[in-house]
Amino acid sequence: MAERIWQKSYSAGIPNEISPSGVNSVAEMFHKAVEEFGDKTAFSSFGTGMTFADVDRLSRDFAAYLQNELGLKKGDRVAMMAPNTLVFAVGMFGIIRAGGVQVNVNPLYSPRELQHQLKDADVDTIIIFAGSTPTLAEVIARTPVKNVILFGLDDLVNKGLPSPPADGRLTGTTAFTDAVAKGADLELQEPGMAQDDLLFLQYTGGTTGLSKGAMLTHGNLLANIAQFESVSCGMIDRGSEVVLTAIPMYHIFALMVNTLTFFKLGGTNVLVTNPRDMESFVKIWAAAKPSIFTGVNTLYVGLLHTPGFSDIDFSGLKISMGGGAPVQQAISQKWKDLTGRYIKEGYGLSETSPILTVNQLTESEYRQGIGVPVPSTDISLRDDDGNEVAQGESGELCAKGPQVMKGYWRQPEATAEVMTEDGYFKTGDIAVMDEEGYFRIVDRKKDMILVSGFNVFPNEIEEEVAAMPGVIESACVGVPNEATGEAVKLFVVKSDDSITEDDVRKYLRQSLAGYKVPKQVVFIDELPKSAVGKILRRELK
Repeated sequence: MAERIWQKSYSAGIPNEISPSGVNSVAEMFHKAVEEFGDKTAFSSFGTGMTFADVDRLSRDFAAYLQNELGLKKGDRVAMMAPNTLVFAVGMFGIIRAGGVQVNVNPLYSPRELQHQLKDADVDTIIIFAGSTPTLAEVIARTPVKNVILFGLDDLVNKGLPSPPADGRLTGTTAFTDAVAKGADLELQEPGMAQDDLLFLQYTGGTTGLSKGAMLTHGNLLANIAQFESVSCGMIDRGSEVVLTAIPMYHIFALMVNTLTFFKLGGTNVLVTNPRDMESFVKIWAAAKPSIFTGVNTLYVGLLHTPGFSDIDFSGLKISMGGGAPVQQAISQKWKDLTGRYIKEGYGLSETSPILTVNQLTESEYRQGIGVPVPSTDISLRDDDGNEVAQGESGELCAKGPQVMKGYWRQPEATAEVMTEDGYFKTGDIAVMDEEGYFRIVDRKKDMILVSGFNVFPNEIEEEVAAMPGVIESACVGVPNEATGEAVKLFVVKSDDSITEDDVRKYLRQSLAGYKVPKQVVFIDELPKSAVGKILRRELK
């Protein structure tokens, strides 16, 4: 790759290109980590720790069960429908070691979404949390699923935690712990795996109708792990970090950064099963004393507004990362005031394993935007005709690198639609680059509001109103308007009841052009969000 402008902005020690990791598969990476960190705690949940050696033994037994009892062959898909639990970690490494392809499923899916994903991925085995079984029971007859492996919150934790019972309509199910016990007496033949072999089917794009499975290979994830390591600039100490995982592990951000990268680096992963229960989340944080935290903007907002959070000692916190949605400057500033560190925003997608760009972790100043491309990644901003735009102009962010997916599962047409002729993946996000090579997302192509021919990007308005005293969060959509084509409508969650519509408009007039100031302001108790905490603008529409 020719030298790019952003490489001049790299912190000392960041290479322009990543070098091969010396392993050919995530399974090989797993074995190396187990060898190096055997007795250290790899995962902890509800106060129960599990060492690297424990994960090795239990995942081996589960892999042997999949291979021998269920006849799993290399490349077969296995669905995982689970919140953050020890079972997710053991089950995932078991699937990988048996040569399977994990299909990550959101436990909060509707029956329609679940049926589509199980059929599309052609899944015959699912590992599922008991609390999600009513959804499966509803649709299982219309899917290829033959084997249902069930678990509850207490599995592998052994603290007597209550779990909802499994739906009675499901018959012939197997308990996860029974599967592991059975596998203990069986042989395991780990198949040879190469970088090009599939590792995950990561479903995405549900906002545009039916979701598609991004095919992520062992090589894609190994590349992104190496890219993340290379930008950490020696800030991560092998074998001694504590990472707090509240983003769901089935989400590509937590899957790559928290779950796989920190396993490789010998970190202890403290799992938060229900981040919506903010009170217990704060207690887990206080007990865990994390050095690394990853979250989405709404999660940071929630923590900052939870009583008791400001009493915690943050002296050990080294890195706070944000992704999945833009991190607002006002929130990053409040976080810095409390913890001493800004939130470092990164950017990526399910299709890119996920990280494409990140702000320099070593920088002590706040920098707006998504940072610079990680090593071995090229980014090109293009107009609607596919031409590169001039520096400083906005264009669709298109990316090329070893972390970009193989394509969409069994959808060559959909794959062709998102790839340029010269091999770049089109993200659908509009960005600008400054003269130092730092990128800023202006908005999603499809969220843009057109007011009297002017482009209005919701992010900009939400960013401004986030700094208004008494406002917790907001979301902005376009609504039809006879005079201007579209008008801006703003939904606001407030902590100060005295704020009026006029107050919000007056505040925004100080910093925004008239056509960007919302025509309508609606106060609501909470904004609709995805399981990861992304605000769902389409539901507000």
